[in-house]
Amino acid sequence: MTDVTAPSSPPGLLTRWREVLRTTNPPEGHLDVVSRWLVLTRAAVLPMTLTAGAVAGLLAVRADGFSPGLFTLALVGILLAHVSNNLMNDLFDVEVGSDTESYPRALYAPHPVLSGMITRGGLAGAALIVNLIDLGIMVVLFAARGWPVIALGVAGFALSAAYTAPPLRLKKRGLGELDVLLVWGPLMVGGTYYSAVGGLPWRVIAASIPYGLLCTAVLMGKHIDKIAWDEPQGIRTLPVLLGERRSRRLTQGLMAAYYVAVVACVVVRALPWPALLAFGGLPVLVRAWKALDEPRPQHPPARFPVWPLWFAAIAFLHTRRAGALLVLGLVVAAAAGVTIRA
Repeated sequence: MTDVTAPSSPPGLLTRWREVLRTTNPPEGHLDVVSRWLVLTRAAVLPMTLTAGAVAGLLAVRADGFSPGLFTLALVGILLAHVSNNLMNDLFDVEVGSDTESYPRALYAPHPVLSGMITRGGLAGAALIVNLIDLGIMVVLFAARGWPVIALGVAGFALSAAYTAPPLRLKKRGLGELDVLLVWGPLMVGGTYYSAVGGLPWRVIAASIPYGLLCTAVLMGKHIDKIAWDEPQGIRTLPVLLGERRSRRLTQGLMAAYYVAVVACVVVRALPWPALLAFGGLPVLVRAWKALDEPRPQHPPARFPVWPLWFAAIAFLHTRRAGALLVLGLVVAAAAGVTIRA
C-alpha cells in the first residue's frame, strides 16, 4: 500500500499578515491586497510609532481636559505619518539613485518600485493620499486645540520628508539620527499628548526622551549595517562619519542611556515610578550589548529574515521589549492613579 499525503492547505490570511508583520517580507504564494500593502508600507516597524503614541496617551489619560476621541485621532495621525514617511523615503531614495537592486533596502525586503510591486507614480500617489488624510486629521485637531497642532504637525512632516528628500537629505549629512530622536521623541509623544489634552508641560517633553533614544539606537544599528554601501555613495550617516567601532559603542550608549533617562524622569516626576518596570528589558540589553561587541557575522543565521541588516535587528528587539515594558509601567500607573503632577 502506498501512503498518499494530502497537500497542505495554504496558510490563512491572518497567518500571512502575521508573517509580513514579523519579517517585513511577503509570504510565499499569492500576495493578497492586505499583505501587499503591509509590505509596501513596511508595517512591521509601525509598532515603534504605536508605542510612542501609547506613552503619550497613558501620560495624558488622567490629565485635565483629556479627550479619548482626540487622542485616538492623533494616534491614527502619527501612524499614518509613519506610513507616509516610509513611502516617501522609498520614493525619494530611488529617485536620487540611492536605492538600487544591490542596496540593503532591496535585499532585506522587496523595494516597492525596484521589485515591481508598484510603479513610481503609484507610490507617489499612495504617499499623497496618506498625506491628505493626515492633513484632514490635522485640520480637525487644529479646530479643537489651536495653532500648536499645526506647528507640531508641520515640524514632524518637514523633518520626516527632509530625512531623504532633496535638498536637505539629512540622512546624507549625518543628521538623520538626530532627526529620528526629535520625531519619535518630543514631536510624536508631545504632539499626541497636546492633541489629547490641549497643553504640553515640560515634563511630557522630558518623558519623551527615553523612548526617542531607543528609536535612535535602531537607526544607528541600521546605518552601521549599511556602512559598506553608504560610504561609497557619499551618504555620510553618523556611522559613516564615526566608523563602525565607535558607532557600535554609541549604539550601546544610547541603549544604556534609555535606562538612565527613565530613572532621571522618575526623579523629576516626568514619569510615574511604575515606569521603572522598563528595567525588565535589561536581559535583552545584555544580549544586545554582547552582539554589538562582536563583528557582524559573515553569513546570516538560519531563518534570519532581514539580512543584510544585523545590528538593526538586534537594536529593534531591545527597543520592542524595553518600550513595551515602559508602556506596561504606564498602564499600571494609570490604573493606580499615579500621576506625574508635582
